[in-house]
Amino acid sequence: MRYRQLTTGTLALGVLLLVDVLRVWLPGIITIFGQAASTPAELMGAFALGWFVLAMGAPAVVRRIGARPVTVVAAVALAVARLALTAAPGGRTQLWLATAGLLAGLVWLVGVAADTDRPVPGLALGFAVNAAVHAVLDTVDLVWRGDGVAWLLSAVAVAVFLVGTARSGRRDGAGGTRTGPVDAPVGPADAAAGPGGGRAWLLAGPALLLAGMVALSPGLARTGMSYLFAGDGVARSPLFGLAPVPVAVAGFLGAALTRPPHGWGRAYGPVALLAGAVLFALDRGDLLLPAILLAAVGLGACLALTDDGNHPDSGTASAGTGASRRGYAVAAGMLVFALGAVGYYSAYDLGYPNAAVPVVVAVLIAAVAFTARPVVHRLPGPFPPLRAAAAVTALALLAPVLADEVPVASNRDGPPERLTVVAYNIRMGFGLDGRFDLTGLVEIVERQRPDVVLLSEVDRAWLLNGGHDTLDLLADRLGMPYVFGPAADPVWGDAVLSRWPVRDPRTLPLAAVGAPTGAQALAVTLDLGDGVRTAVVSTHLQPPPGKGPVVQARAVADFAIRYAAGRPLVVAGDLNTEPGDEAFAEFTNAGLVDALAAARPLATSPADDPRQQIDHIFVSPGLTPGEPVAPRGTASDHLPVAVTLTLPPG
Repeated sequence: MRYRQLTTGTLALGVLLLVDVLRVWLPGIITIFGQAASTPAELMGAFALGWFVLAMGAPAVVRRIGARPVTVVAAVALAVARLALTAAPGGRTQLWLATAGLLAGLVWLVGVAADTDRPVPGLALGFAVNAAVHAVLDTVDLVWRGDGVAWLLSAVAVAVFLVGTARSGRRDGAGGTRTGPVDAPVGPADAAAGPGGGRAWLLAGPALLLAGMVALSPGLARTGMSYLFAGDGVARSPLFGLAPVPVAVAGFLGAALTRPPHGWGRAYGPVALLAGAVLFALDRGDLLLPAILLAAVGLGACLALTDDGNHPDSGTASAGTGASRRGYAVAAGMLVFALGAVGYYSAYDLGYPNAAVPVVVAVLIAAVAFTARPVVHRLPGPFPPLRAAAAVTALALLAPVLADEVPVASNRDGPPERLTVVAYNIRMGFGLDGRFDLTGLVEIVERQRPDVVLLSEVDRAWLLNGGHDTLDLLADRLGMPYVFGPAADPVWGDAVLSRWPVRDPRTLPLAAVGAPTGAQALAVTLDLGDGVRTAVVSTHLQPPPGKGPVVQARAVADFAIRYAAGRPLVVAGDLNTEPGDEAFAEFTNAGLVDALAAARPLATSPADDPRQQIDHIFVSPGLTPGEPVAPRGTASDHLPVAVTLTLPPG
């Protein structure tokens, strides 16, 4: 393999491994280092930012020791941490392994930047291949699978990365590799790593943020598809939910790897990126798909504008100065990634508006890209652009075929006599040990043999939580289609999964009354056959600081009664109120019955030592509850609650 191809491929693979580590480390900030409801968001943010600030010292280390030894040592540390995480140990061991892998990855990027003045092809391929693989794996990365195939593929990826890192030190006549201090005298062999590339390396972090949040997020793509035909502000199980992913990958790589237009035509990338970021910031499910596609093409085009190629004045600065600048540029860019991620997701704990964050990051990328000097004589890339884009797009095309499943609900013979209901706060799919634990969630739910499942804290694409579409994953494994109601934003909220057909979904946004995270009530009607209907309402109340969720409880009770219109009614979820509280009384005062009363006290939180009774199921008087339970398990920080309801005759 030619040197440029080897260097580009190794950079792309390293980006893939670093993103894998990030998908473990980012959720660990909430699920292991702290708890979103109790640990101050400021403390979690400081922990997250501290490691990126620490990495700002890496360019000085590279300058003193040399890029080559730093790159090799950091690459080995990143590879070891990535493999160790495949064992999914959970707990603080997992957090510190991921932290070590993150820091090693940041230092590795700085080392690579010192020797690479044309990173755009490698970065673009890394982002695109990561999105394609994430989609093919149905948004559950190899890190969380831990089976023999996951170990094999992880080991192969790590081995190829390390071999590429070792072999890229020999340039096959294309120039030497810097092994001494960066400010050492520059000989002819070192001139291949010129002073360019600083802008592209600066955009590595911001581009990674927008790619993971919007442009190349398979979870967001499927969520956007689920809103496409649902209407009424809700989302449903989609057909070919991952179909937008290959389109976004093709648009991104096609724009990133081809020569940008001249003159004002250069503005199309920045304009498209800004338009996509604004659509995403509007927090509307029906705008997610155009946001993704515009952001993908725009982000690729902006990266292409910073691809220095071969400037006629590339020799005006020393290679040593260029290497140092590139190191600081990539470290600063990754700090922007951390600031953007913390600034965006901390808003859900602190309560400030966060819509401006992706727009500001897009403005930064657009400004850096558009003000870059046009390339007069652009060197050809390491790979033919169309072939590279076609190959990665073909990989992404496997996702709708291999990873998309659509559970189907169908009427059985006549209406049932009983209906088993499970309500579960799933904490975005992460167990008490910080592992993404789909198996644990599915096992504890399936043991109840439910007809309908109501879920709280459902995350469908947050980069902070690894970019998983947890709802679709659970629906596939339970064999139950879903209806989703957005709460905090279009990808975080509550859901109803049912073995029976669902009609007339409606969602009611609830007043925040001082609570930082948004809340809603999702109402659906179960079609049980022969004209028998039962109304179901799923909600997650968010109490204001120091108070109970009285206002929201009253709104949900009133909405549910009106929606049911005399039909049997079930209201359930994480209500953040206990029996005897004023908010709890809002439901009983509305004429609803505590379906778990026979088993009181029935504590559900925290899951490993339950003391609080905050997860509930209320029913209308015509439904007779039986067998109320809160089965034990640690797949979430809550226990589920379940009850079997006998339907009224006729």
